[in-house]
Amino acid sequence: MEKTGKSELLVAALQNGTVIDHIPSDKVFDVVNLLGLTGISNPITIGSNLSSRKMGSKGIIKIADRYFTEEECGKLSVIAPNIVLNIIRDYEVVEKKMISMPSEVRGIVKCGNPKCITNHEPMLTVFDVVDKENGTLRCRYCNKDIHKGEIKLL
Repeated sequence: MEKTGKSELLVAALQNGTVIDHIPSDKVFDVVNLLGLTGISNPITIGSNLSSRKMGSKGIIKIADRYFTEEECGKLSVIAPNIVLNIIRDYEVVEKKMISMPSEVRGIVKCGNPKCITNHEPMLTVFDVVDKENGTLRCRYCNKDIHKGEIKLL
């Protein structure tokens, strides 16, 4: 890291890749795990509990030479809605993607109903997003609603 002043540290600029910004600080490592970033060899910079005027504190993840699919972005939205993906090419932001929840979520969230078939049989979980604003999901098998704060990843 290069020091620019008494209270400021800069991380090397990203030539090509993705910057995931505005991550709630308590969700940074959930994002790392969800995207499988611990098993890749690309250079990664992770910042957590960084000062943010909008959020109070936030997290940021920079991944060199990696871009994300719409499916991966949909997964991100479940645990960290309102994040921003900055697509970087030749040190320039060429695209900013605001991430929002898809209409359905498959295979990443555990149903909170202990009697749900998805908790007893080897099958893919499927949830309909019934309230994007508040992050409410409904299990397609047992109709149990799961709210943002109750979501547990598989």
